[in-house]
Amino acid sequence: MKNWLVSIFFISASSLPVSQKPSSAPPFSTAENIIIITLDGFRWQELFMGADSLLLSDNNYTPGVEISNAMFGGSSSAIRREKLMPFFWNIIAKKGQLYGNRQLNSKMNVGNAYSISYPGYNEMFTGNTDMMIASNRKYNNPNVNVLEWLDTKEEFKGKVAAFTSWDVFPFILNKKRNDLPINSGYAECESGEMLTKLQDNGVYDKKATRYDELTFVAAKEYLQQFKPRVLYLGLGETDEFAHDGRYDLYLQKANAADRMIAMLWQWVQTTEGYKDNTIFIITTDHGRGKKKGKWASHGSMIAGSSEVWMAVMGPGLEPLGEVKDGEQIYLQQVAQTIANLLGEEFIPGQPVADAITLPMKSKTSPGDEVLLATTIDK
Repeated sequence: MKNWLVSIFFISASSLPVSQKPSSAPPFSTAENIIIITLDGFRWQELFMGADSLLLSDNNYTPGVEISNAMFGGSSSAIRREKLMPFFWNIIAKKGQLYGNRQLNSKMNVGNAYSISYPGYNEMFTGNTDMMIASNRKYNNPNVNVLEWLDTKEEFKGKVAAFTSWDVFPFILNKKRNDLPINSGYAECESGEMLTKLQDNGVYDKKATRYDELTFVAAKEYLQQFKPRVLYLGLGETDEFAHDGRYDLYLQKANAADRMIAMLWQWVQTTEGYKDNTIFIITTDHGRGKKKGKWASHGSMIAGSSEVWMAVMGPGLEPLGEVKDGEQIYLQQVAQTIANLLGEEFIPGQPVADAITLPMKSKTSPGDEVLLATTIDK
């Protein structure tokens, strides 16, 4: 169950440069397509250090310690993280960029005051925080998000879609205001013949969060049938099982998410129009408690809840692996980063945080060399 704890007296953690007017030069696009993937409430600690040995050996959080330890344990963090997220550490760490390992002084945080899901996703997709968005209640978001904004552009019209496990996303992305294809929870999908069969014939405990595997099936079928340029895949079971206090299942769902991301990347790299023409952005909406007794929860009063991470991979991006000693970045910078990577500048009417500076490969042309970047001089 989602954490509803908020503090109306808590002040936003950041004050970032925002832009409302177009720059003199448009961003440079290195790919025609982008896929955004989120793992709800997945901590940076597990991503960068693997399973927590203290939690992994505690039967209160990890029933069947021996089995989980065989699956995800190891004598070093390098071994544990590769067992938990093999695609991240065998592919993304070699071909992409990873932000948020605080042991390497790479810091990424949410900018909103609450460190819960709706405020986090609002920040991620609208480019700014909103103090009035303070809970996970189902109400239509008044702020314009980058997905619907892209869908208003001629070159992206009808080529943007979202598939999420959590059923609050039609409100976060305000489906009532736009005509984006947004498939969330156990809703039927127009392209999802396989999904419909699974949902109709299976026996599921249909809560607010659909099984991630079903969300993945729906998104994959939509990709194959409609070939969108922008796809958002929102996975949610890591957060669900964390709130249940089941560290074993939290790890299993993270491992399953890693496998689904690998399958998606393999499809992209073997499909015409997407091969070497698609960028992945992978991140999360909030962190979790740092301490052993607090890891299952998150919120404004729980230390560690604002700490997040991000991975990017695709054509044009310098393969840095883990970023060390990087500048402080924030979740609200993701929206403009998405737009910039597609050659656009997100100008929705509300203030928007500047894009994250992503080091790009040098591109050599006759007589000169140009360093590309996602940010724009203001």
